[in-house]
Amino acid sequence: MSVTETGATVWLTGLPSAGKTTIAYELAGRLRGDGHKVEVLDGDEIREFLSAGLGFSREDRHTNVQRIGFVAELLAANGVKALVPVIAPYADSRDAVRKRHSAEGTAYLEVHVATPVEVCSERDVKGLYAKQAAGEISGLTGVDDPYEAPESPDLRIESHQQTVQESASALHALLTERGLA
Repeated sequence: MSVTETGATVWLTGLPSAGKTTIAYELAGRLRGDGHKVEVLDGDEIREFLSAGLGFSREDRHTNVQRIGFVAELLAANGVKALVPVIAPYADSRDAVRKRHSAEGTAYLEVHVATPVEVCSERDVKGLYAKQAAGEISGLTGVDDPYEAPESPDLRIESHQQTVQESASALHALLTERGLA
C-alpha cells in the first residue's frame, strides 16, 4: 500500500553560478533519503533537450521558463518534488509559472539564491563571466542583461554566507513547515 505523495515545485532563481543547482541536488538527495519522489529540472539540461533552438532574447527566455514551468507543474501534480534551479531572470515569467501552479492547485515555492554578482563571477562555474569580460559573449544575466530579483520570495538564501548543507537545510525546513516534506 502506497502513501499519496504531495508534490510541489521549488523554483530556485538567481544569477549564474549563484549555487542554485548545487543546492537543488543537495536537497534532492536529502528528500530521496526521506522517501520522496524528486526530480531536478536542471536549466542546462532543459535547454539542451526541451528548449533546443531557443536563444537568450527576452521572448526566448520567457518561452523556456514557461516550458520548464509546465513540466514542473505536471510532475508536481503527480506527487513529485520538482526542484528547478533555473535563472528565470524576469519577474513576469516567474509570476506566470506561479499563476499556472495556483490555477491547478499545485504547491509552488520561489527561492531566491541571492548571491552577489561579485561572488558569482569569482565562482564562475561555467566560465561565463570570464567570456563576458573578454567580449566573447554578451547578454549575461546580471551583468549586461537584466535580472529582476524576487521582491518577496518564499525563501531567500544567502549562499555566500552559509554552506551548501545549511542552504539545503533551510529549504528543507521551509518544505517541512509547509507540510511538503
